[in-house]
Amino acid sequence: MRNPLFLLNYVVYLYQGVRDLEEIIQIPTEKLLPNPYQPRKQFKSEDMLSLADSIKENGILQPLLCRQINHSDYYELIAGERRLRGAILANLQTVPCIIVDCEYEDSAVFSILENIQRADLNFFEEAQAISHLMNTFGMTQQQISKKLGKSQSALSNKLRLLRLPADVRYFIDKEGLTERHARALLKIDNEKDMWTTLRVITERHLNVEQTEAYIDSLTNKEIKHKKNVIKVFKDIRIFVNTVNKAIATMKESGINAESDKTETDEYIEFRVRIPKDAKMQDKTA
Repeated sequence: MRNPLFLLNYVVYLYQGVRDLEEIIQIPTEKLLPNPYQPRKQFKSEDMLSLADSIKENGILQPLLCRQINHSDYYELIAGERRLRGAILANLQTVPCIIVDCEYEDSAVFSILENIQRADLNFFEEAQAISHLMNTFGMTQQQISKKLGKSQSALSNKLRLLRLPADVRYFIDKEGLTERHARALLKIDNEKDMWTTLRVITERHLNVEQTEAYIDSLTNKEIKHKKNVIKVFKDIRIFVNTVNKAIATMKESGINAESDKTETDEYIEFRVRIPKDAKMQDKTA
């Protein structure tokens, strides 16, 4: 596999360097196959219809990038799936393309990088794309950071979004909540509480600041509750020790006191028996 950063620079050069229309060829839309590593998963129908209208009026202004598949008459898209979908909606039979000679892995890496750079992805898709670059193609955060012009801490924050359950991520995207809404939810430990919070956010139409304040109040209550539980537990041990010491003191004083302790999951029970006619025993006798 070639260096993916070299490939990206090479393809950018091709885009900028195309001056001769003979370098652009028309390829039938049915001969173009989507890139399996296309990170963009959602194409809003209203946006696609608007793009189709623009293509009908102005044509495709920027050629698609593709690579030939095993010397066949089929091609795999590297960049331009949105334009291809718009062209199909506009009933175009062919689309302008630039054919790039590259390997499958190079094509996949560039497709991901190109979508991130064009800001065509929502924040969850971008996080998933960064994860693919690292886990599937072995790129480091430093490499990705340099190419995208993003700090490594920004990339780490993106990747943290993938800790949210998939159905929670889907709901956030469907409801049009922001990345900061999503990051705030990461403070919540369990999915049940996440859904409760999401219902509050959507029903009350909470903005980011209100959401962060609401979640902070929940987490602060949880921390306070845990502290109170610990405090009560310590207090119970103090009570138990106090009873034990009292019984021990009576016995040391010569009172024939008897005691039984029963402990269950729900309570601790003490039974202390002190004879009414108890007399002090002389230890020196």
